[in-house]
Amino acid sequence: MSLPEEEVKDSARSGSAGVSLPSGLEAELQEMLWDRPGQGLVYRFRFVAPAFEQTDDVERTMTDLEHLCTHFALPKLANTGPLPNQIIISLADKPSEFGQYDENVVQVFEAFRVENDTCIWEVF
Repeated sequence: MSLPEEEVKDSARSGSAGVSLPSGLEAELQEMLWDRPGQGLVYRFRFVAPAFEQTDDVERTMTDLEHLCTHFALPKLANTGPLPNQIIISLADKPSEFGQYDENVVQVFEAFRVENDTCIWEVF
């Protein structure tokens, strides 16, 4: 399930979708989705940063993903609804359709749990 399309578009229009990342990249929210699998409520925040590239610098990428979770997703959820069991952050170099593999899109994603108003990385 996803939030109403109008809410995602309103979020992007309000300027809240642009995020400066620690790596220097600029990311924009593509969409925010939610569902309730067997483990409970999960929110997915899908970001696009056109300058994002495949890199061996895992620490830099993780720092950006943690930043998106802590400084964008958590504040957004404080105004949206209940805290989820898990937040999944994805970052790509161009928009793509959720759940569809596209070999032309560079994308990473990681899952986080929320604990004491902080995003804690969870290994898949």
